[in-house]
Amino acid sequence: MKPEYFIAKRIQTGGISGKRLAGPVVKVAIAGIILGMVVMIISVATGMGFQREIREKIIGFGSHIQVISYDFNLSYETNPIDQNTVLEKELADVPGVLHIQRFATKPGIIKTQDQMQGVVLRGVGAEFDWSFFRTIIEEGDTLTLADDKTSNGILISDDIARMLHLKVGDKAPMYFFEEQIRARNFTVEGIFDSNLPELDETFVICDIRQVQRLNNWSYDQISGYELLTGSFEDIMETGSLVADVVSAHISPEGTMLRTRTIKQTQPQIFGWLDLLDMNIAVIIGLIILVAGFNMITGLLILILERTNMIGVLKAMGIADWPLRKVFLILAGNIALKGLFWGNLIGLAFCWLQSRFGFIKLNPDNYFLETVPIHLTWASVLLLNAGAIIAIFLMMTGPSYLVAKISPVKAIRFE
Repeated sequence: MKPEYFIAKRIQTGGISGKRLAGPVVKVAIAGIILGMVVMIISVATGMGFQREIREKIIGFGSHIQVISYDFNLSYETNPIDQNTVLEKELADVPGVLHIQRFATKPGIIKTQDQMQGVVLRGVGAEFDWSFFRTIIEEGDTLTLADDKTSNGILISDDIARMLHLKVGDKAPMYFFEEQIRARNFTVEGIFDSNLPELDETFVICDIRQVQRLNNWSYDQISGYELLTGSFEDIMETGSLVADVVSAHISPEGTMLRTRTIKQTQPQIFGWLDLLDMNIAVIIGLIILVAGFNMITGLLILILERTNMIGVLKAMGIADWPLRKVFLILAGNIALKGLFWGNLIGLAFCWLQSRFGFIKLNPDNYFLETVPIHLTWASVLLLNAGAIIAIFLMMTGPSYLVAKISPVKAIRFE
């Protein structure tokens, strides 16, 4: 065993005692690293969880990518495009695209006996992916859509149901304003709650054939296609590939197509979510600084506590670098102990919160009912690697103090 490792081990096990001034300081340094690691893990887990939950809610209402008419129409009164089986096959072959579904929209008003609410009727087909809505359905069930029969059912949000005093099974009259007012009676088959008032109070889900009839469209005319992708991080790249495909398709009437990603349709929300990354980075930076200064204090006390030992060892001919390594090893052991318990406590807290959701939130302010947790092993490893590198770099400076100690003065040091 090299001398520096032997000396560090003897100090750590109590074989070489000092003035025992560092005990409380070292404990504070370990506690600081534990607390810092716990806070960093929780910050990353809740930040990533919040981003994922809000993102999935937005995507559940609007998909990752939409293919629509190239008319720059920003309203819900859309110009139709023709269904194209060739285009659908080409879109399905785009790397990253997992699912394709049709949609059509029509703005209108739901009116009950004493209340009314402006909404957007969003028609979906039999191929619609109901996985998101199944997670937010509170009463009733999703729509059952058959190819040979038009469904008269609708899904409404809990906000609309409370405003209009509707429940599952009730009739919901809707009115649509064109050259003349058109009325339709729908039946409430399900009530959902995404905790996003802006979307909950806007969209009503129905059979796409209802919207086609209201818009006087043929069976093969739709507002566009919605594409679900495998990775949100690659949405811009996938969107670019989809744009290349649709740009080559022009209808006989001259209608061109364009694409838009969910980031382009909801820029305010995703811009707000991106700010969370900056907040998390600032928190992690501050915590590493505080933990690093705690470690610097602990290392300086360790060095001062064993000044006599350093002087004796220097007098015996040990060079400065092996002596510095002794204290760097001691500081590393302290840091690893703090990181171990910090990871254990932080990960345990995250598991308990994701399993039981004991910390609640006000949905009116946070759009979620419990604190969300999402953590990957890659992020945990990066946190630990970053903390170890930062602490080691901060320890390197104070260890130079060993080189400045004179053997003669150190041996006399009291």
